[in-house]
Amino acid sequence: MRSEWPRSQIGELVANGAALLQTGPFGSQLHKHDYVQRGIPVIPTEAIGRGAIRTDISLPQVTEVKAMELSRHKLKRGDILFARRGAQATGLSAVVGHEHEGALCGTGAILLRVDHDVIDPFFLAAVLATDDAYDWLRAHAVGAVMPNLNTGIISQFVVPVPELSDQREVAATVQALVRRIESLRQTNATLESIAQALFKSWFVDFDAVRAKAEGREPQGMDAATAALFPSEFEESALGLIPKGWTVVEVGQSADCVGGGTPSTKEAAYWEPAVYHWATPKDLSGLGSPVLLGTERCLSPAGLAKVSSGLLPAGTLLMSSRAPIGYLAIAQIPVAVNQGFIAIRPGGLLPPVYLYFWCQTNMDAIKQKANGSTFMEISKAAFRPIPLALPPEEVVMRFADVAGALFARIAEGERHRAQLAEIRDALLPRLISGKLRLPEAKQLLEPEGAIA
Repeated sequence: MRSEWPRSQIGELVANGAALLQTGPFGSQLHKHDYVQRGIPVIPTEAIGRGAIRTDISLPQVTEVKAMELSRHKLKRGDILFARRGAQATGLSAVVGHEHEGALCGTGAILLRVDHDVIDPFFLAAVLATDDAYDWLRAHAVGAVMPNLNTGIISQFVVPVPELSDQREVAATVQALVRRIESLRQTNATLESIAQALFKSWFVDFDAVRAKAEGREPQGMDAATAALFPSEFEESALGLIPKGWTVVEVGQSADCVGGGTPSTKEAAYWEPAVYHWATPKDLSGLGSPVLLGTERCLSPAGLAKVSSGLLPAGTLLMSSRAPIGYLAIAQIPVAVNQGFIAIRPGGLLPPVYLYFWCQTNMDAIKQKANGSTFMEISKAAFRPIPLALPPEEVVMRFADVAGALFARIAEGERHRAQLAEIRDALLPRLISGKLRLPEAKQLLEPEGAIA
């Protein structure tokens, strides 16, 4: 990484007393009986994201006694954790914020702690979040089957070391962007939770029906909506369901299709790249339940090789193998590979309803899967799964509310992606000193990213 500022290897910082670099505890130091439901969190490899600790991963926890034994691995704000092993993880590093202070470094991580009077840890975290740093760490990991980093490799990484005031200004600018991006992610998660809670109340717990059966007014809905629900239950193949609802198969209520992969050896199927083409990998890294783009695109000739063709925006995508259960609603016309069951709009149940139905019933869906190499659920196995079909008016009322929430999620995700692109474009220039702070702030002011 070429820089206009002075540079130093991390190992030189360690030798000068400006940093500490150590591997997490050995696996033999943590045993099954050390883990508890509530205790001191441990940051495992899978919780180390690109620049920050992931908030969508449940952290294992250990007893306070075990945490005391491993006190040298206790984390402080500003510590940086490197993912030490794994083809998918190696190269990632994350800075510890105040919310994870006091947690323990996991066995699959390496801890870097710097002297805050010499190196601003959030500046260093910004350096390590760049593509250059990520690629360098991955390229230098050792091991063909299971790549690993070690303290020796990390010690060789070169970082810019400008004046501390410059570091702090860069860190503040980057953190402002990161906070804005995280705020949008949290808002989207909240909006999805609202729609999820509404689905559970109406179609899983049947709260409105139970309230009316007990002579109470349903809570959280207006009189017109409440009038759409009956006041009693009846027996069905699925047990008690609201009176007047019917039991149908998924395939009777929705148009379920698959996809395909044109030959990757035939360039004419991929160039010119015109039509979005999704694989389960495109859903694996999503931070929200909407798909805005894909890694690869097909040419018109390539699209002709996919039997289901170009699916319209609004199609529900569910990965059907490797692994089963990724879910997203496409916001763009998209073709899919054979790793999906796709549900087009226009059936008795709209995709936004089936998104939450699939999410709620994923364990039952996975039980229908089979396979020797990897588990897969076929369309033939998925279509006969029974579900309770509500009256059209109830479904449409839910689709109106949930659809509006998903529209807000999609808009927030577009804005989040734009800010992430700005961050990724500015980072290398900021940390090299080639872009000064006044210029950066002028670029960011239209986005409202800098307070």
